[in-house]
Amino acid sequence: MSSSTAASALSPIADATPLSLCAREPHVPADRLVAEMVPPPRFDSVRFATYLPDPDQPSQTEAVQVLDGFAAGLGGAHAIGTGRRGFFGFGKAKAPKAPAGPRGVYLDGGYGVGKTHLLASLWHATPAEPALKAFGTFVELTNLVGALGFQQTVQTLSGHRLLCIDEFELDDPGDTVLVSTLLGRLVDAGVALAATSNTLPGKLGEGRFAAADFLREIQGLSAHFRALRIDGEDYRHRGLPEAPAPYSDEQVTKAAYATAGASLDDFPHLLDHLAKVHPSRYGALTDDLKAVCLVGVRPVPDQSTALRLVVLADRLYDREVPVLASGLPFDKLFSEEMLKGGYRKKYFRAISRLTALARDAKALVTAE
Repeated sequence: MSSSTAASALSPIADATPLSLCAREPHVPADRLVAEMVPPPRFDSVRFATYLPDPDQPSQTEAVQVLDGFAAGLGGAHAIGTGRRGFFGFGKAKAPKAPAGPRGVYLDGGYGVGKTHLLASLWHATPAEPALKAFGTFVELTNLVGALGFQQTVQTLSGHRLLCIDEFELDDPGDTVLVSTLLGRLVDAGVALAATSNTLPGKLGEGRFAAADFLREIQGLSAHFRALRIDGEDYRHRGLPEAPAPYSDEQVTKAAYATAGASLDDFPHLLDHLAKVHPSRYGALTDDLKAVCLVGVRPVPDQSTALRLVVLADRLYDREVPVLASGLPFDKLFSEEMLKGGYRKKYFRAISRLTALARDAKALVTAE
């Protein structure tokens, strides 16, 4: 049953009919992209003190201690002055100050061990005004370069104390070289760096890749990074119940009408719509949503569609938007071939996050 068919069978319960993601075509100005380079709403209140290390994984406790010290060391002026030249850019560049230690940290661990929590905690703990710190995913950073241009991006971020990059996309060689070059310019300007990353194709082992792979891919920047290994299992499944089974079309539609600020869409139609919206706008696509209701969830048809869905899942998870769905369970979204391929880690992350959001959405039905 499509969303329109299901909706017509029920009378509205809330004051307004549900919203529709498929009806939204947001346009995001470049200045908003810069202003929104802060930890997502899900991580507004996280701090090192709210990270709960697994007592069986001492590397988690060690990571908190190291990162806390790293943040404290970022107070004051840039520790690495770049070669600032004389008037009008002429004259001999001043020699950079020697850094007190590594000016970057790389969080090396599988998905669900709390790397983003720690990265956001580092952002919050760094003693600088929010305007002097930037936080975003690799995709958001490449989108910023696309919107501003390379030189303007360098100029915009060079005055920052810290740049945090979540989910560094090492499976895209072209973008990796672009961002590696950008980071080199920012390091020269004295910007401290922190990163987590995704698995390289063929490096699937534990659902992560070795720190050496990351440091090699960012070429000449390796000397600036200290790698922190964070062991552990996916916390989203640690001690939690199994994901709820999908609901019926009628239950999902009724919940959408009963929930102010909820959207209601046919899953196949939504996948088609995502192809018409640039992924940099998926955050704006979810503005002011209180819940996402989907009917007719089925396997995604191809890898391009799957990767777009991964980005949407990330934005919904960042914003803590519950997802209520009918059709197949979320662990059936991606084919066996996809789950064994080079983007395996992304798909498992999406399944993990959508499952967590499905648990959050359970109250939309039980509260009726």
